[in-house]
Amino acid sequence: MDIETLIPHRGRMKLIDRVLDLNDEESVTSTRVSDLWPLHRDAFVDPLILIEVVAQTAAVHISSRMKSGKTADRRGWMVGIKNADFFWDRIPVDTLLTTTVKNMYNLENYSVLEGEVKAGSDLLCRVQIQVMRASDEETTG
Repeated sequence: MDIETLIPHRGRMKLIDRVLDLNDEESVTSTRVSDLWPLHRDAFVDPLILIEVVAQTAAVHISSRMKSGKTADRRGWMVGIKNADFFWDRIPVDTLLTTTVKNMYNLENYSVLEGEVKAGSDLLCRVQIQVMRASDEETTG
């Protein structure tokens, strides 16, 4: 699956490498930590970047479920962090990450999702995000 059809991120802001699983309840992606990522320093990245990894996996999940079009919604979304727990202080470059995002709540253009990022069996973070998408009426009027 071509991730670039599901998310608008490009260059060093595209943090997701592969979609491993995609269904109505959850989406699973993988990526390898790169020294090109934002928040990289001294062969590590700050775990705050995992919020964006979860957000991009959420974008894959939501975009794959939307019925309009086959490319990423480029209008932009408002994303809020409802809760975030980090279990690692820093993440080494080349670490293989697996991110799972699950639906918690959906209402029209508003969603709450929970994401977990793991390195092997180690849990790096758990994040709940809120996503508000522009409706078609808001962008055509």
